Amino acid sequence: MAKINTNYQKLAAGYLFPEIGRRVKLFSEQNPDAKIIRLGIGDVTQPLPSSVIKAGKAAFDEMGVQIKGYGQEKGYLFLREAIAQNEFEPRGVAIDPDDIFVSDGSKCDTGNIQEIFGQECRMAIQDPSYPVYVDTNVMAGRTGKANDHGQYEGLIYLPSTAENGFLADTPKEKADIIYLCFPNNPTGVIATKEELGKWVDYALKNESIILFDAAYVDFLRDDSLPHSIYEIDGAKKCAIEFRSFSKKAGFTGTRCAYTVVPKELMGKDEQGNPVSIKNLWSRRQSTKFNAVSYPIQKAAAACYTDQGKKEIKGLIDYYLANAKIIKEALVKLGFEVYGGVHSPYIWFKTPQGQDSWQFFDTLMTKAHVIGTPGSGFGPCGEGYFRLSAFGDRKEVEEAMKRISALGNHL
Repeated sequence: MAKINTNYQKLAAGYLFPEIGRRVKLFSEQNPDAKIIRLGIGDVTQPLPSSVIKAGKAAFDEMGVQIKGYGQEKGYLFLREAIAQNEFEPRGVAIDPDDIFVSDGSKCDTGNIQEIFGQECRMAIQDPSYPVYVDTNVMAGRTGKANDHGQYEGLIYLPSTAENGFLADTPKEKADIIYLCFPNNPTGVIATKEELGKWVDYALKNESIILFDAAYVDFLRDDSLPHSIYEIDGAKKCAIEFRSFSKKAGFTGTRCAYTVVPKELMGKDEQGNPVSIKNLWSRRQSTKFNAVSYPIQKAAAACYTDQGKKEIKGLIDYYLANAKIIKEALVKLGFEVYGGVHSPYIWFKTPQGQDSWQFFDTLMTKAHVIGTPGSGFGPCGEGYFRLSAFGDRKEVEEAMKRISALGNHL
């Protein structure tokens, strides 16, 4: 009988969102008349922009005349050039299209990127954080078992709490790889240039590499805030940036994202010789990935047309308005609330000493509203809860009416 990878058995529980799905399924079976409103997982609800649909259909028609086979592993040049010209140039950042790798999702990329780093690398992770950062390193064997607090031996946890404004301090010890996410999932907080500068300085001093997840960058509506870590001097020598079309343009069901790996970024081999991180990622992708389909990449490129930009702004405005509705209702109820501005996520403290899973059950059973328990994002998430603004407007309004009606019964 084949032996398994025992690192998988270190995982403390099922992946957060399938566990939520399991609980909701059981509740629905026991309460078939309950109308459940889902504000948990960060999945979009609004239709794809019309420009995107038109471009995707045209690409399929084009393939009916002349077929497109396997594409370049890093993506078609037309999309990589559009990304560089529209995402980075307006911010004063010069990104070589050859440093951009188009993929099928930033979740995949942030999970897969750790493969190119040595097993001995110390990983520093914000707590709370997107579960993929932790779980993929556990699966890869970089950690010991989880302790009673849910922290894995071998990881450097960076506490992000109300006391520090959910902006973790740089570690006192040396971290080789640092996961950062801004606007942050799950807390919704943002980072200033000064804040990011602190991390870049640390990385350059300690020869660390920052894995910067900017999947929610399109929700930033303040031009004074950094939209890319590469707006910070020296970041190309110490950072990889991940972005996605999922939240930008509703591509959760069509799958398209990209990762920027600057040619300036270097690692070291066992002898201490410099090694191109870009070349390693390219080798990994060419071995394990066959590129995003041509029609999807044409659809993604349509996001950068004048009409596409207009439609996407309307889409983001819609979700930000949802966030405002949720945040204002929670504040009115007396909750301690964070996020919801420049972010689709609202993070708030659970009431009356309830832990996050108890509050999950309270909302589900009493209001038939589904959110995400904070403990699923790490030990520092305990006692907090996340609601997503990606719902349909009428359902968001109805959900907040239900929660507001419970009042002190929460």
